[in-house]
Amino acid sequence: MRPVKLSGCLHLKSAVTRVAEDVVLLNSAWVDSPSFGGVNQIEVHPGEPFAANALWIGENVIYPAAYDETRQRLEQNGINVHLVEIDELQKAEGAVTCCSILIATDPARLPN
Repeated sequence: MRPVKLSGCLHLKSAVTRVAEDVVLLNSAWVDSPSFGGVNQIEVHPGEPFAANALWIGENVIYPAAYDETRQRLEQNGINVHLVEIDELQKAEGAVTCCSILIATDPARLPN
């Protein structure tokens, strides 16, 4: 682990989340993107600054329906996106990661 400089948002997952084995979705205005060197990076659409919060589960990403431009970027990069409506949660910077808990019956199947 290492520290990552963060600004403009409440917490790290508002600025960057992992969306595949070697891919992160990020808002480089809020997080230092060179800190995530070594993995592919998909930048959120500039008009959707809160769009970096996604939940990767296996081969799928649970993603807010409100961010159509960034969703298109994910899909263009081969990410399998499943949309959810979370408009009310987004008013308080809530998102899919903070509203989820993963329970594994087989821990080997969870992403690292």
